[in-house]
Amino acid sequence: MATPDKPSADGRAHRSVRRPQTAVVTVMSGISATFGGGMRALLVVVAWVVAALLVAWLARPFFRWAAKGRYGWIVGPVYEACRLPAVAVLVIGALFASVPRMTDGWVSAFRHGLLLAFAAACAWLVIRFLQVTESLALGRLAHEPTVNRRQRRIRTQVRLIRGMTAVIVTLAAIAVALMSYEQVRVVGVSLVTSAGVIGVLIGVAARTSLANAFSGLQIAFTDAIHVDDVLVVDGAWGRVEEVKLTSVVLRMWDERRLILPTTYFTDRPFQNWTRHEARVVGELRVHLDYTADVEQLRREARRLVEESPLWDRALWTLQVVDVTPQTLEVQVRVSAADGPSAWDLRCDLREGLVKYVRDQHPQWLPRTRGEYHP
Repeated sequence: MATPDKPSADGRAHRSVRRPQTAVVTVMSGISATFGGGMRALLVVVAWVVAALLVAWLARPFFRWAAKGRYGWIVGPVYEACRLPAVAVLVIGALFASVPRMTDGWVSAFRHGLLLAFAAACAWLVIRFLQVTESLALGRLAHEPTVNRRQRRIRTQVRLIRGMTAVIVTLAAIAVALMSYEQVRVVGVSLVTSAGVIGVLIGVAARTSLANAFSGLQIAFTDAIHVDDVLVVDGAWGRVEEVKLTSVVLRMWDERRLILPTTYFTDRPFQNWTRHEARVVGELRVHLDYTADVEQLRREARRLVEESPLWDRALWTLQVVDVTPQTLEVQVRVSAADGPSAWDLRCDLREGLVKYVRDQHPQWLPRTRGEYHP
C-alpha cells in the first residue's frame, strides 16, 4: 500500500521516502542468512579462496626460479603444463573445505557440485602431469628410426604406461563422481555382494576388449614389438607407428595406415625385421638367360651398390639361387640403415640392373627355345 500523506508544520502534506537496499547488501544478507552463521561463514569461504589464490601466486616466482636451475628442463615444462589445473584444484578444494555441510537446500547442492568439480580437476591435473612427463622422457631419446633397441623399447613402454594410467585416473574420477550420489552407493553395495556374478557378466561382455588390453601389455613388456619396428604382415611390410592397449598402427610403404588388434600379434605369426637392430637386409631377384655372365653382372651390381647413398656399407651379395628350365634366378641381398632406405635401395638396384641388361646385354634377357624336326 502507498504511504499516506502526513501534514507538515506549515500545513502542507508530503510523502515519506524509504531508502531502497542495494543489490549487493541484499545478496550478502541472503547468503549470510542461508549459511546460518552470519557474515562469519561467508568470510571463512572468502578467506579460504584468497588463501588458495595466494598460494598459487606465490608458487609462480618459486617455480620460475627453480626453472633456471639444474633441473629447469623438468620444472619449467611441468609448471607450464600443470599451472591451470593446479590452480583449479586449489580454488575448488578451498571452496569445498570452507562451505559448511548442510543436509538440504541450495548450499548442499552447491557443495556436491564442488565435489564433482574437484574430482574432475584432480583427474585433469594428473593427466596433464602424465602427458608432460611422457614428453620429457621421450624428448631425451633420439627420434631417428635407427636408434638402438633399448630406446625403442623404452619409447613403446612409456607411451603404453601413460595411456593405461590416464585411463585408470579417468575411471577413478568417474567412480568418485558416481559414488557421491546416495542412490549409486546403494547400488554399489548390492553389486559388491554379488561381485562374482557381476564379474562373470562383465568378463563375457568385455571379453574382446580385455583380451586386446592384456595382449597390448604382453606385446609391450615381452619385447615382441617396439615403436619404429619394421614388420611384415600378410606379405605387406610397414613400420610400427603406435602401440596402444588394444591396437597397433602400422605405416605402410605407400603411407597407408593399417590398424590391427593387439590379439593379431599374439595369435598369428609375423615377421619383425628390426627386433634386435634397426638395420634391414633387403633382397631382389632377376631372371636371366643361361648365357648371362654372372661375374660381369656382379661387377655392375657392385658399382650400383657402392654409388648409392642408401647403402650402409655393411652387406651386399649377388648369388644364383635357383634355376628353371628357361632361366637363371639371380638374387641380390643388400643392407640399409632402416626399412624405408632398404625399400628404395632395392628399387634403385632393380631399375639399374634391368637397364644394364637391356642396353648392354640384351641377349641375357629370358628367351624360350625350341627345336624343329622336319
